[in-house]
Amino acid sequence: MLFLVFQLGGHRFALDAAQVIRVLPLVEHRPLPQAPPGVAGVFDHRGTPVPLIDLSMIALGVESSPRMSTRILLVDYRGGGGESHPLGLLAERTTETLRRGESDFTETGVALPGAPFLGPVTRDARGMIQRVEINALLSDNIRDVLFRQPLEVS
Repeated sequence: MLFLVFQLGGHRFALDAAQVIRVLPLVEHRPLPQAPPGVAGVFDHRGTPVPLIDLSMIALGVESSPRMSTRILLVDYRGGGGESHPLGLLAERTTETLRRGESDFTETGVALPGAPFLGPVTRDARGMIQRVEINALLSDNIRDVLFRQPLEVS
């Protein structure tokens, strides 16, 4: 499997590249007043507004830095009901890929109820890399805010 590697703080993390639709440069996005922490705003992708999540804010409580290597990862987010939504993930130092099989990852043995998106780990010559599970990334509250069903007009 191919993984896209990025950093949160000084640590490396990986996303399954099969869930990544596109890797985009850091584009202008519109903040959403009163949005939950971690929701950076919304950006335009080919005429469609896409919600943007700041991975650093979700995981560490600190906003991502606007570096040359900060990217927006446009991913296919699957909600609890299996519905598909485009979702932008703000990720720092997105500069490499990694090939690993499922058996190359080991569970950490630590369950963090506040961070169910943190998956198993693998290693390379530079240290540990932890997998991020995209579909476990959003809390129910954030998912409901971002992907609210439109009201039907009668």
